Amino acid sequence: MIRRKTWVAWSSGKDSAWARWAAQQNNDIEVVGLLTTITEPFGRVAMHGVREALVEAQAEAAGLPLHRVFIPTPCSDEIYEAAFERILHVAKEQGVNGVVFGDLFLADLRAYRERQMARVAMDALFPIWRQDTAALAREMIRSGLRAWLTCIDPRKLPREFCGAAFDESLLWNLPPGVDPAGENGEFHTFAWDGPMFAHPIPVRLGETVEREGFLFRDLLPACEEYMP
Repeated sequence: MIRRKTWVAWSSGKDSAWARWAAQQNNDIEVVGLLTTITEPFGRVAMHGVREALVEAQAEAAGLPLHRVFIPTPCSDEIYEAAFERILHVAKEQGVNGVVFGDLFLADLRAYRERQMARVAMDALFPIWRQDTAALAREMIRSGLRAWLTCIDPRKLPREFCGAAFDESLLWNLPPGVDPAGENGEFHTFAWDGPMFAHPIPVRLGETVEREGFLFRDLLPACEEYMP
């Protein structure tokens, strides 16, 4: 049987980690790499604010090569889409014909992904699409997935949630109306352990900063001193 070679769109968070795990259970799919977007001036994952070195550690623990899209800041849609399309052509040259995404229920975002992929005649795959987010969040936690909240929208969550663990306590304490998976942009995470990794990624919490209306909690490799 010929398996479809794919990369996973890797945000560093729980949803992309779980999408990789779900795809890995599909005998028709072979995950052969992770694809992440790095804001080049900062060396961090776009929106999640996670250091590039920690994403590299995730890729090592996942046993997969990491492929990067570098973007400037600010970054227009046109610049981002051109950079993304270039890396997709690299993927095709390596025999990859699809990208796995961890989107759950934002239909406009899914349609945007599908248009991006169609431009290079590749497939967009959504293995956790339309799953109930409350049930999914608890399944992630029960499976052993561990994550920290690295970015929150303070208009939707109190500031003390920035840097919180993604666990049952968090789910119980989320304010009414906040999606348990943060699918409406309430929060973003960094996954540091779980069944998709061969071993945990040791990290420790750093300082909290505010940028462009969002709060970001820095994460550092557990063995390193803080360096801004």
